[in-house]
Amino acid sequence: MSHNPRKRFGQNFLVDDQIINRIISTINPKNNEIIVEIGPGKGALTLPILEHLDHLNVIEIDRDLVSLLNSLQQDKLTIFEADALQFDFNQFPQKIRVIGNLPYNISSPLLFHLLDFREQIIDMTFMLQKEVVDRIVSTHGNKTYGRLSVMMQAFFEVESMFVVPKESFEPQPKIESAILYLKTRTEPLVKNPKPLEEIVKIAFSQRRKTLKNCLKSIINQSQTEIDLSQRAEMLSIENFITLMNDYEKQN
Repeated sequence: MSHNPRKRFGQNFLVDDQIINRIISTINPKNNEIIVEIGPGKGALTLPILEHLDHLNVIEIDRDLVSLLNSLQQDKLTIFEADALQFDFNQFPQKIRVIGNLPYNISSPLLFHLLDFREQIIDMTFMLQKEVVDRIVSTHGNKTYGRLSVMMQAFFEVESMFVVPKESFEPQPKIESAILYLKTRTEPLVKNPKPLEEIVKIAFSQRRKTLKNCLKSIINQSQTEIDLSQRAEMLSIENFITLMNDYEKQN
């Protein structure tokens, strides 16, 4: 099936059967589950995983790939020609599992979009740029720790599963990929992501500055027990939640 990968959609197609099998083992699909695949591409993961399922839903933005997937004539496949960043993941009758080889250029905004549907999502298994996976699973005190780490870990249990070499793709990307597993927490660390997101975004906006400098427009040392002479990367997720609660008391 010929399709020229499109740069604007960040297309790199997985062509390594060994890696595909390993991803499917990680997902461990059950036939009656509602699974939604983002960016099925030419169906490298779609077709093998379909063998384990009664039905599969896929979201694809590229109309040529939608035509190509339609030409497979798979009764068990529902194809949504849509932008995953605008997609309503609440439209399914029961909780869903989300999978996909995410385009590198939209991975962060897409994860934040999916965060809004967390109560509908059981878990997510994604292939992402390794650097992004490292950031998501990072702990405080590390240079890779940041906004993504705090926001994802507040609502999901996160785990980096394994690295996917560049050679597993066509065309070969310049960077390494990795498989990320996110399981929705039954008890999220905070109920509402918005105030936490606001604090975290400002705190990490100028990483070299202390929290006192970054947050001076919204909170000062007399209003919180958190030591604001630190940089944002030194605060644990629990510290950020305390900071958020102290900030909310001022409003």
